[in-house]
Amino acid sequence: MNTVNFITIPAAVAPEQEILVFGARRRTYQDLVDVVARLAGALRGLGLKRGDTVAALDTNSDLYVASYYAAAKNGLTFLPLNYRAKAPELEYMINTAGAKVLLVGERYLSLAGQMRKSLSVASVVSLSDGAGDIASLEQLLSSAEPLDDDVEVEDEDTSVLMYTSGTTSRPKGVMLSYRDFTAYVTANVEMADGTDRGTALVCVPFYHIAGMASLMTNLWTGRRMVVMAQFEPAQWLELVAAEHVTHAFIVPTMMKKLLDHPDLDRANLSSLTNLAYGGAPMPLAVIRRAIEVLPRHIGFVNAYGQTETTSSLTVLGPDDHRLEGTPDEIERKVRRLSSIGRPLPDVEVAVRSDDARILPPGEVGEILIRTPRTMKGYAGHANDAALPGGWRRTGDLGWLDDEGYVFFAGRKDDLIVRGGENIAPAEVESVIGSHPAVDEVAVVGIPSVEWGQTVKAHVVLKPGMTVSKAELIDFCRRHLASFKCPEQVEFQDELPRNPLGKILRQQLRAREPV
Repeated sequence: MNTVNFITIPAAVAPEQEILVFGARRRTYQDLVDVVARLAGALRGLGLKRGDTVAALDTNSDLYVASYYAAAKNGLTFLPLNYRAKAPELEYMINTAGAKVLLVGERYLSLAGQMRKSLSVASVVSLSDGAGDIASLEQLLSSAEPLDDDVEVEDEDTSVLMYTSGTTSRPKGVMLSYRDFTAYVTANVEMADGTDRGTALVCVPFYHIAGMASLMTNLWTGRRMVVMAQFEPAQWLELVAAEHVTHAFIVPTMMKKLLDHPDLDRANLSSLTNLAYGGAPMPLAVIRRAIEVLPRHIGFVNAYGQTETTSSLTVLGPDDHRLEGTPDEIERKVRRLSSIGRPLPDVEVAVRSDDARILPPGEVGEILIRTPRTMKGYAGHANDAALPGGWRRTGDLGWLDDEGYVFFAGRKDDLIVRGGENIAPAEVESVIGSHPAVDEVAVVGIPSVEWGQTVKAHVVLKPGMTVSKAELIDFCRRHLASFKCPEQVEFQDELPRNPLGKILRQQLRAREPV
């Protein structure tokens, strides 16, 4: 199935339904289908043919959405670029992908001009006004004939080439096929039927798998999509009220900024019924605060997934976030707030030891997944995570409880080995994070002549709170085995994170002497 059908089929059912909002621009299904056809014709006029790659460098917008669907209509591969990347990283991604056209937003025109001679692309097109030898999209659209027919694609054709963030090495291009997105979208949401499915506020970047998935699921199911160029807490709160937003997805750093915003108490969140979060582990203290502070009618959803698996794999649902019931039930739910939930219907999860044994509940090992929407592979790289029987290694450590809830224990590469004992940073962080003076914490292993590695905690304190290093270490001793307790504590103003909130542990480790 060509993913352009995610808009053309609903458009045949409810052509006048408003489906996409960006600033002052509001588009119905039919409006969107029309602009996609014109843009697809413009791309065809640039000489692009099925299988070619078109790259996009911009923040979120309605034209970005249309660009993806115009690429799909032509049977192209779409390359959403991380607009926070530096020129050498962008050049690497564009050139290794063999992109033939680069679509550029206004704020990146100067950067595109600087890179122009280093890029393999045949054409650079501005999504706003042109500049120098860079043509504007409007110029191309004025002379292009709309493309009426959709290019027929094979299920295994690459729809999106998405580069993972490379914190320790070059990023890898994840090849996601038309089949992958069709399997994910049709398995998890119903097709639009013209009825009101609510309004989704999208603030995560489209270069992230959560953003790209939202671009498809919302439009397929008929949920009006309000697009933010970039997340800003005051604007987010305003849009929820003004657009009567019912659904939203944020990452943990966004959640914390919303909770800390001075206007939160006055914000009208009466329409918001579903607030999903993911992209990085959510600190227990932050989600507990959100449950306490935000209106009780909001249903929280924790979604865990990977780019390589076309978005979400497990979900911790609203009922799991409602801290109600008997004391035992509440205690069990509080423990499960640290989990990433249970697998979606089209996902299987297992936990494996280093010697390839499938582990029983309660034992920590590498999380394995099996789903029909696993990537084709990495562009130009071996898929070394693939296992027999369709299973895939995630590189994440975790364990299962007796009812199938999955608990995340950190990246396998982050595992600390002290004197032959394995220590999952997430377990130590959970304890330190429960101290009333601690706002954020990141635990890493540092070199030790005696033990191989020892545990060090990087801690950010809550404003106005104090605690000594010795007090924190003693607090850990009361809750953890002695070998898991940090031997060093360093207080910091903030932790290094990537744009989606994941802690950059490599930067913390790099500060230590070898």
